[in-house]
Parts: sequence; structure tokens; C-alpha cells
Amino acid sequence: MARQLVWLRSDLRVHDNSALEAAAAKGPVIAVFLRSVPQWQAHGHGANKITFWQRGVAAVKEALEGLNVPLLHRDIDHYDQAPKALLEIARQHDIATLHFNYEYPLNERRRDDAVIAAFKNAELGIHGHHDEIAFAPGTLLTGKEEYYSVFTPFAKAWHSRLEAHHLALRDTPKAQRKLTLKSDPLPALPDLDAEPIDGRQWPAGEDAAGDALERFLRFRARHYQKQRDFPALRGTSELSAYLSLGMISHRQCLQAILHDNGGHLGDGDAGLTTWANELIWREFYRHVSFGFPEVCRHEPFKASTQKLKWRDDETGFKAWCEGRTGYPLVDAAMRQLVATGWMHNRLRMVVAMFLSKHLLIDWRRGEAFFMAHLIDGDFCSNNGGWQWAASTGTDAAPYFRIFNPTTQSRRFDPEGGFIAQWLPELAELPAKARHAPPRDMLTQLDYPAPIVDHKAARQRALDAFKAL
Repeated sequence: MARQLVWLRSDLRVHDNSALEAAAAKGPVIAVFLRSVPQWQAHGHGANKITFWQRGVAAVKEALEGLNVPLLHRDIDHYDQAPKALLEIARQHDIATLHFNYEYPLNERRRDDAVIAAFKNAELGIHGHHDEIAFAPGTLLTGKEEYYSVFTPFAKAWHSRLEAHHLALRDTPKAQRKLTLKSDPLPALPDLDAEPIDGRQWPAGEDAAGDALERFLRFRARHYQKQRDFPALRGTSELSAYLSLGMISHRQCLQAILHDNGGHLGDGDAGLTTWANELIWREFYRHVSFGFPEVCRHEPFKASTQKLKWRDDETGFKAWCEGRTGYPLVDAAMRQLVATGWMHNRLRMVVAMFLSKHLLIDWRRGEAFFMAHLIDGDFCSNNGGWQWAASTGTDAAPYFRIFNPTTQSRRFDPEGGFIAQWLPELAELPAKARHAPPRDMLTQLDYPAPIVDHKAARQRALDAFKAL
């Protein structure tokens, strides 16, 4: 049987891996990982994500070696070097076919197209697999044969078209006969732009992802709908980092929901179905990135907002980055992000809307700041979320959706517990005062006054959008 090469990227697992399953069915498997640190940095990934990636590769290497699959390693500076690197491996090790799982942002698609062309020109086999999503791009379209631009009809179509094969788990390969080829050592990372967070906060690999899924299903999933918006509670799945690098698959998550919810995704337990909806959002943003590639070029989804007059406010942007805006919930969220590489989902909307609406600062600056810090930094989801918050994206609601951060604070952190955790200077205040500290107390607290008035900022944002 001819040798097969599996090219791993953001699919760092041996279970339920489409490319690995297909390769193992055809012959002995060799795996390869191309590390592209300069390219990742050009795409905005920061030290938290890159070091998590590194630890994930180490974990999948160990899992592959348990199957007697060697993992080769190559460093490349940019994606355009991938075809040459992979062809050299294929020729050196007598590879018949290369297998990989598709990625959907524009640069990754161009990289994959170049690799496909190179292998076909060399008369070598190559197979791409749609592993990250249930429906391949172009197979779930509107009645006008167009990509969906709004989530709700996309989700309805997703549910109505879903069949068992869309979520069928891929077989885990059995251990193959040992090859004489050994795995390459995994070189240390080059110096990065920033110091990463302590990796113990986010253990990497399939086992860690599986443990996180089990804990969520056992203790929190059925309360997800009621608790997911309250940052002081541990109410979310905490699986985003693992999903972003494929240490767990969307199918594994959705199958777990089916198992615990009587075979249903769209009805039944409210907590489980709400979480299923979040996984469908993740797929929706991948379809958006594929069907509307302009969003991959730093352009707004809504072309009409291209001429929006964003403010040049370096002082405001710095205050937002440092968690010194004078709005406690915003500041606590930003400090959580910088300290942990993660931010609660409700707060991602609040702080994104504050930057883009209250400060009227270009959403792309916030998108980049998130990518530089998030351990779960994922282009499709991050871009989609930022554009949704800034009213330049797929949000079906008009541009006048502008969250009041103080109202959000009182609603979703009613006792101010999350604020007290991340803003110790406010911890001694009575709970109700933490949402908007009285001005006469600010000088004693070493906490700034609000850098912008909500009512005035809201009107400024409305005027800017109306001017379009």
C-alpha cells in the first residue's frame, strides 16, 4: 500500500479527523506540521495563541506516535513556501497522496490552492476534506443560490438540511506497523513579541479538550442558557481555544449534545440547544469568510459602512486597551483578556461595542488587539463578532443597537463580583456602587472617571451612521 501524507494545521487531534481517517484507509501514514510563525504573526496571532499552538503540536505528536505515525516538522516563513516544502517531503518519503482538512479564510485558501496545483503538476495525489464544518461552502445557500448574510435563516437551513452523515464521527486509525522513519524533534519557538500567559491556565491537547467537554456537560451545560451571560459565573463551555486549533471537533461537541438531549439539536433541553446554536454561529462565520472574501481583506461586510468616519483617538484607544475607561465592566473585561488570554463572550460584545460605538474607533483596531491577546484567536469568529458589534457586519438589527455598559453591568454582574475580581480598587465599594462609582469617590479609589458620556457618545455614533 502506498504511503500517505497528512498535513496537520488547525486540526490537532487523532480522533474524528477526516484527513487522518482517509489517509489511514489507503496506506501507511506519515504526518507533517508546517510551522509558519512569521505568517501567523502577520495575521495578527499573538504569543498566547502561538505558544498554545506549539503545545498542541507536541500533544498531537505524542498521540500520533501511539499509533506509530511519525510527525515531521518544517519551519516556513510564509504560506507561499508550503508547496515546495510538502513536495520535498512527498518525494523524499515516496508519498502517493497528500491529505489535509480545508481552512476557509482567504490566505489559507490561496495557500491550499497552490499546494493542490503543485501536487497535480507533479502527478501526485491530493485530497482536501471539509472537516471544520457540517456543510461545505456552496452547499448551503439561499433560494437565490447566494451565501447567507444573516444568521437566523442560515441556522434554519442548517437544521432543515442536516442529515446523520453530516455529523458522523470519523474513525480513529488503529496503530499501524512501525515505520523506520522517526518523528522530528519539535524546535523551540523563536522569540515572540510578547510574554505569553502561563500555559497551565490552558493545558493543550485532545485529552485536555475532552476533559473540558466532560466537565461542561456534567456540571454546566443544562444551565448554559441561563448562566452563559453572567461573567462572574463559570457558565460557558470554555472550549473555544480547543475548537480554534481542532483539539476537539464540532462533530464531537454536537454528538455530545445529541447524546444528552435525546437525539435533538433544535429542541429539548434549553441549555444544550442554546450551546448547539453557538456552534452553528461558528460555522456561519466560516461560510461568511468563504462567500464574502472581502471580510478577509480588512473590509466591512456592509460595503455602505466603508466610508464611516472613524475617530482618531489614541488616548481613548489606550484607555480601552489598558482597562481605564471609567466603565467598570468594560475595564474588568479588558483586564481579564490581557491577564488570561480569554474573555467572556457577553463581554466581548460589550467591549467591542464600546470601542466602535462609544469611542467611534475603527473596529479593525479592536479586532487586531483581540487577535494579539486571545488564546482562542480565530479569524472567522473574531472578525464576525467585531463586525456584528460595530454594525458593519451580518447583524440583522439596525446600527442603533448600542449597549449601555452600565446597564449591561447591572444586568449581568448584579453583585459586581466580576468587577471586584478584576478591578480590586473597586472591591471595597458596595456592590451596587461598583457599576458606576460615585464621582466624589474616584480620587480615593485610583480609578478614572468615565472617558465619555454614554448619552452623548450614543448620539455621536447615531449621527455618524446616519451620515452614510
